[in-house]
Amino acid sequence: MMEVFGFDLGPIIPFILIGFAAQMVDGALGMAFGVITNTLMVGLLGVPPALASQRVHLVECFTTATSGISHLLHGNIDKGLFFRLLVPGVIGGLLGTYLITSIDGDTIKPFVLIYLAGIGVWLLIRGLLYPPRVRQARHVAPLGLVGGFLDAAGGGGWGPVVTSNLLVQGAEPRKVVGTVNSVEFFLTLTISASFIYHLGISHIAGATLGLIIGGIAAAPFGAMAAKHFSPKLMLVLVGIALSVTSAYGIWTAWG
Repeated sequence: MMEVFGFDLGPIIPFILIGFAAQMVDGALGMAFGVITNTLMVGLLGVPPALASQRVHLVECFTTATSGISHLLHGNIDKGLFFRLLVPGVIGGLLGTYLITSIDGDTIKPFVLIYLAGIGVWLLIRGLLYPPRVRQARHVAPLGLVGGFLDAAGGGGWGPVVTSNLLVQGAEPRKVVGTVNSVEFFLTLTISASFIYHLGISHIAGATLGLIIGGIAAAPFGAMAAKHFSPKLMLVLVGIALSVTSAYGIWTAWG
């Protein structure tokens, strides 16, 4: 047993490691905390998809709040883009939460993992083709709706889906990252509240604490990594990691 101030850390060590690894990638890449965390919990630890998504979004309430404030102070938020993403994103998040809490976890698990594997392949392709062809950003509201829905139903994906799409369409990278991260705070807050309504909160404290500890511990290292690894390399590495991990989870679920 590993105790700190009388609290047994043993059961939450896997979640601390997951939070640390996911935040390392997210800090260096600016996306994928939710996708990586959810993939490892569902695919490797066998956590039910709805419970994994709930844990991810509760943790992201802390990480996205910090990120949003930082981007606001640095002037990285496009107000017009913010509101065009906010409302459809929240609506999509509520719909995704309703879906994942209304379906049996064992039934939906393989499909969640297929979605996560798809995100991994998309990031891998985007990394191999980086930098993307510059185009004008369009269809922002539908993108927010889909991104919010997939984020809640899949336990992550707002950043990879929305940020990547806007960047590929040619939007200003600094404004895209800042705006998408700021909207994500309100999205995760809404999704977390919806999950608490459907699932309660008493049974997740330990695992959620582990993810928060790991995420906070990794934050400075992720920022350092961002200075040394190119976006192309990180996209490729994350794409490979997500694809392989999700494929293993699919094989386990249907094997």
